[in-house]
Amino acid sequence: MTRAAAETDVPTAPAFTVDGEPLAFVPGQTLAAALVASGRVAWRTTRGGQRPRGVFCGIGVCYDCLVTVDGRRGQRACLVRARAGMAVTTGEGDDD
Repeated sequence: MTRAAAETDVPTAPAFTVDGEPLAFVPGQTLAAALVASGRVAWRTTRGGQRPRGVFCGIGVCYDCLVTVDGRRGQRACLVRARAGMAVTTGEGDDD
């Protein structure tokens, strides 16, 4: 097998986009898990004080990990399973 053939046989990881950038994930991961695995520990700020927020409880009790998923605002990233092709946006306005 040639090197070129071996490189094309490697399966690509599924990905979704975060603020327009592709992010690979492991099937079964939540959005929060994929974000943290990529090194992002905060992806929005609070309205008062602009303090950074990301995943806190990890079980859907708090609202620190809010994101917009495919246009639906206020989604808890720790509860939403990552799917290939989904569009996630972060930042202000996710907690409205």
